[in-house]
Amino acid sequence: MYASQRASGTLDHITITIAYDDHDAYDRRDHGMPEHAEYRIVSLIGEGGTGRVQLARDPAGRLVALKTVHERLTAAPRFLERFRREAAAALRVRGPFTATVFDAGTEDGQSWLAAEFCVGPPIVETITTTGPLGPADLGTFGSAVAVALSAIHGAGPALLDLKPAHVLITHRGPKIIDFGTAGRSAGLDPAGSGFLGFVAPELLVPGSRADTPADVFALGALLALSSTGRNPFGSGSAERVTERTLHDAPDLVGVPGAEWPGFLAACLATAPADRPSMPEALAWCAERAAPVPWWEQEAAAGLISEYEEHLGELLAVSAGDGAATDR
Repeated sequence: MYASQRASGTLDHITITIAYDDHDAYDRRDHGMPEHAEYRIVSLIGEGGTGRVQLARDPAGRLVALKTVHERLTAAPRFLERFRREAAAALRVRGPFTATVFDAGTEDGQSWLAAEFCVGPPIVETITTTGPLGPADLGTFGSAVAVALSAIHGAGPALLDLKPAHVLITHRGPKIIDFGTAGRSAGLDPAGSGFLGFVAPELLVPGSRADTPADVFALGALLALSSTGRNPFGSGSAERVTERTLHDAPDLVGVPGAEWPGFLAACLATAPADRPSMPEALAWCAERAAPVPWWEQEAAAGLISEYEEHLGELLAVSAGDGAATDR
């Protein structure tokens, strides 16, 4: 008997499938999982350039995504100071469309963060399965993501790292599940760690400063992708996509409605000053939102339910074979 979980890793936009055989209990030690007091590890979700993510239960019994930064990054100069500052900001973020961060710390040279575990497909899988978003659904989605980004801005610095795989679609709406804390704290280059086509031009120019307008740019790219199924700055090598981002107009062919192409072109303007502010983008999207959120409708809701069923199977197997062990 197998139980499988499809889960979106929250580091470096990984989507993986994990299978468990109930005749061979999953051993977290085989996967290099660190020990964190008071957390019960259930499974490994994914691993990327900045660390690994594990599904766990916290002392209150809540399912959490336990994110652990690689030790080589923890040893980076001034890392701890910056990580603590960024983690403190993440702990202040509250909103319906962001994953709540419950706790963070550093133990035995490893920095970690525990956040709400959100169940649902990434936005790319959602639109691939159910189809691109139309004008009203785009307004609903855009206003929700703008609310999330506004909550992040209210708690600390701009995100500067919005990626499609960091936006999951749940029964309660989209959730931004990663605030870029580990990468920023380790001093990683946002342009190098970002999702090409979503990285604002000012982040691609050495020595330039970036702030909240860069998140408006990423919002525009996300909405373009969600309505056409394509990256607005195309595909290909990193050099080619970067060149298009810096010098070419975005590809908005197929963006629905009479108003949306112009709005997205403004969000994706090369100069930060030419973009709408986040409050302006939020208001614009909200005015055009559908009365019933599309994630509550049959196609998307069915896909989300599949993810919940996979999670239930995983938890049942873990409870049966003792894979979730006190930490």
